[in-house]
Amino acid sequence: MIGHREFLGRVSEAVATLTPGYFALVMASGIVSVGLGLEGFEVLSRALLALCAAAYAVIVVLNAVRLAAFRSAMRADFRDPGRAFGFFTFVAGTNVLGVCLAVAGGPWAAAFLLAVAGPAWLVLGYVIPWTAVLGRRERPVGREADGTWFTWCVASQSVGAACATLEPLAGQWKTGLADLAVGSWSVGLIGCAALCVLVSLRLQRYPVRPEDLRPQYFVPMGAMAISVLAGSRIVEMADAPVADAARGLVAGASVVFWALATCLLPALVAAGVWRHLVRRVPLAYEPGLWSLVFPLGMYAVAGICLGRADGLPVVQAIGQAGLWVALAAFAATFVGMAWHLWGTLAGPRTARQAGSPS
Repeated sequence: MIGHREFLGRVSEAVATLTPGYFALVMASGIVSVGLGLEGFEVLSRALLALCAAAYAVIVVLNAVRLAAFRSAMRADFRDPGRAFGFFTFVAGTNVLGVCLAVAGGPWAAAFLLAVAGPAWLVLGYVIPWTAVLGRRERPVGREADGTWFTWCVASQSVGAACATLEPLAGQWKTGLADLAVGSWSVGLIGCAALCVLVSLRLQRYPVRPEDLRPQYFVPMGAMAISVLAGSRIVEMADAPVADAARGLVAGASVVFWALATCLLPALVAAGVWRHLVRRVPLAYEPGLWSLVFPLGMYAVAGICLGRADGLPVVQAIGQAGLWVALAAFAATFVGMAWHLWGTLAGPRTARQAGSPS
């Protein structure tokens, strides 16, 4: 057993090096909860919702402590293209939790979380691209582009999904929420297309090493899938002028993005096989694995919702099958996280753990 002082020192180190993208845990647990609820597994859905809310509260507190006690480390994250875009997981995680609460019968809690996430999305949308990319002296900045940058698009689409979920319950605010839903969905769509070009150029111009293909490269698929989910919610909105005007475009684009996400999935799986089985990179827990679980869950939920909204039974069936894959990935990652946290905070220290961020 370690001493009290050593334990506190390890906790302090873990908070100082906390990954900005850890809200992906909230996103993953929340979206799998939504999927289980859609399929009628209420007990499992409520359990994951409780875990989602607890994780959100803990990570918010840890980030508040980090901001107060380790401000220079957080400032450095905003300037690091590899970590800065992880802050958008706060926006997406907040909205995913809000959607879960709205589905569970808590629209006021969901509305409060949207009121937090919306301004954060706007502020981070201007701050992070400047601090992490445009404001850097090093050129070319494109060599730093990777899957984490798509979290910006995920955050935009999460705002659209939250607005569209709350719109039927909003009364006099329905028109405003519908406008914001379509607007944020459109911003996310254009951003996703632009980042696809940027990351593709980076992969073509610079060598791809096995260690570069981390789980965050599943985020583009998650961005496409959440575009589908938000689009299916927008299609279902009634008596909203902006939704009526854009319904055909949104419905068509949602089908296209579902097809793109489906085509991308085998390539991502093949990249993982090449990384771990061919090039022998060890498979171990890292916070970025939550950025793999969330796209799997989002792809499943998007398929279920799109299949129901557009009457596409094959798409719905694929989503239902994908939900169990996402649940298995969630369980395995959660066990890995628990073991990692025990080893980091209370277990015997290894050289690898001593140098790895939380």
